[in-house]
Amino acid sequence: MIKEVLVVEGKQDVIAIKRAVKADCIITGGFSLKPYMIENIRQAYEKRGIIIMTDPDGAGERIRKFLSERFPNAKHAFVPKEDATANDDVGIEQASPEAIQRALEKVRYLEWTPTQTFTAADLIAAGLSGFSNASERRAKIGAALGVGYANAKTFLTRLNNYGVTEAEFAHALDALDAGIVEETTTE
Repeated sequence: MIKEVLVVEGKQDVIAIKRAVKADCIITGGFSLKPYMIENIRQAYEKRGIIIMTDPDGAGERIRKFLSERFPNAKHAFVPKEDATANDDVGIEQASPEAIQRALEKVRYLEWTPTQTFTAADLIAAGLSGFSNASERRAKIGAALGVGYANAKTFLTRLNNYGVTEAEFAHALDALDAGIVEETTTE
């Protein structure tokens, strides 16, 4: 049983999570969070802690940002987009139990004081920006680090804001370059 309460977008997400782990969930119902829903999340946050696990799409990122501003000590779990896509739909509900478990094993905190450890030059040097396969490489590195897929600018922000260390980054990059981390598409 996961101690924290998982905050997800919809009822189908809860069904997918229940197939993967034992956890209590709160459903946001999308971005139009009602005051009572924010209060429910606040109570869970104060009593047990929360893990924000929104869909790996634009709407999910907006919800994550909104909740992060209100609940700064929340934990974050990211299911990689390729693991949350089926039948031309993207969402936690599409993820396998194993993908959900992997995401929950790599939970991250949003850092109070973001670091400036990584720069745009680091992404270019690592082949994560400015190259034809950069998007694919970011998807795999993001999954390995537990920060999810993002465009280069957002990926850089996540590296610096979610406590990724230089050693973790180097290890994930070495694994990718050695072929240990498979490359996939982000479509």
